[in-house]
Amino acid sequence: MDTEQEISTPMRKKYSVVSVEKADPPEGLQAGNWHHYVIGQGSQKIEGYRTGSLKAVTEHAETIASDLNERASSSKSTYAVSKKK
Repeated sequence: MDTEQEISTPMRKKYSVVSVEKADPPEGLQAGNWHHYVIGQGSQKIEGYRTGSLKAVTEHAETIASDLNERASSSKSTYAVSKKK
């Protein structure tokens, strides 16, 4: 009889760019070429605004998603508490 067990680990969903759309400037900021982006992981959403071309803002959002995925796969947190001497 085979006693080997298969251990399954849940797949972690990765962050990805959900959308990038032309937008009005956020309240209190100057007019310009604003875009609203959404980065998602399952039901979690991160939203932001940035000025620039559609291509530049999309690349920015993709970089953020990539950084979040890298942090999530790392065993160390990049948000370490610093001690004051």
